[in-house]
Amino acid sequence: MARAIWSGTLTFGLVTIPVKLYPAVSRKSVRFNQLDGEDNARIQQRRVNSQTGEEVPYERLVKGYEVTPDRYVVVTQEELESLDPVRSHTIEIEDFVDEAEIDPIFYDATYYVAPAAGGLKPYELLLEAMRASNRVGIARVVLRTKEYLVALRPTEASLQLSTLLFADEVVDPSAVEELTALGDASPSERELDIAEQLIGSLAAAFEPGKYKDEYRARVLDLVERKAQGEQIEIAAAPEETASPMPDLMSALKASLDAARSGGPAAAAKPAPRKRAAKKTAAKKPAAKKPAAAKKPAGAKKRSA
Repeated sequence: MARAIWSGTLTFGLVTIPVKLYPAVSRKSVRFNQLDGEDNARIQQRRVNSQTGEEVPYERLVKGYEVTPDRYVVVTQEELESLDPVRSHTIEIEDFVDEAEIDPIFYDATYYVAPAAGGLKPYELLLEAMRASNRVGIARVVLRTKEYLVALRPTEASLQLSTLLFADEVVDPSAVEELTALGDASPSERELDIAEQLIGSLAAAFEPGKYKDEYRARVLDLVERKAQGEQIEIAAAPEETASPMPDLMSALKASLDAARSGGPAAAAKPAPRKRAAKKTAAKKPAAKKPAAAKKPAGAKKRSA
């Protein structure tokens, strides 16, 4: 069962709803530890004084903010704690905004909002009212020691709370040089018409389970095979040659024809331009110690 990471009250106007927050995402990745290649011993990270080279004990560590190169302002933990936001257990909705007005780039982490004891009826009232009005609640909440700007969004199943980035954390697209040229090479009506037909032919309902992390699966398979004692042979990289950029109209027509005929979309895509890669000989695995002496690293799949 999921465990709540926060409990308190959600308010709008004078209505108070006891709620709990639960993580809505469990990120999965393959994590590796750093080892010594000679004996596979775990590597330790040490805190070392950059000038003396001596290891610094934990109790001597302080926080410093670099104001100019190699000049720091030291800030104590007590000073930082004095600036912490008041530990409130209330999510007070400040505004209700149209969901379409929030650019998805502002969304960060997401949590499920669940009603706590005594909060079921007002929770359902707020959920149904927000669905009907297609509005999102903007509020603030303190999680641990940090205050977050959040958006409360109604879904078919529940209210969801998403932390939001602040406006000055989002990079203005005008800072990307290549984007400033948009509009200088407008497509023709014919090109636009074919592109819209192509998009329509590839339209489908979004099914999250359809898309898998294939790279993670390959890495875990590699770890499992090595844990079983298999020797992995690394094939030499194939020769790669640069391909010229295809004519836009020809690429559009070929893509549309392939989509209409039910052929694989990849067959109609132009070959990507590639850079030459060096061929490398397969690396021979290091001699293994007897199985009884050491348990193979990574014998168990890990998920995070």
